[in-house]
Amino acid sequence: MTLKEYKEKRMQDPNFEQAYNEIQPELNVIRAMIDARMSQNLTQKELSERTGIAQAEISKLENGTRNPSIKLLQRLADGMDMVLNITFTPKSTSLNTKKM
Repeated sequence: MTLKEYKEKRMQDPNFEQAYNEIQPELNVIRAMIDARMSQNLTQKELSERTGIAQAEISKLENGTRNPSIKLLQRLADGMDMVLNITFTPKSTSLNTKKM
């Protein structure tokens, strides 16, 4: 069974689906931080040196054991010479109809 097949099977359980959907915003932030750092070809140590944020803290942010503040996200963005954008987008129609 592939990971995709496993996920599809588990998503049929309403409790699993709810828990999965609740954690998505946090996972999206983590993925965005990692993708941004990697797009700059930076190690966590190099990003630490640029931002003054300890490498251990960057590691905790990226593995999800620490939640970043907006101020901390801004420091990371500045260290990568990037702009921090936070957006609110409409939920898909399929999610809205499932909740009704």
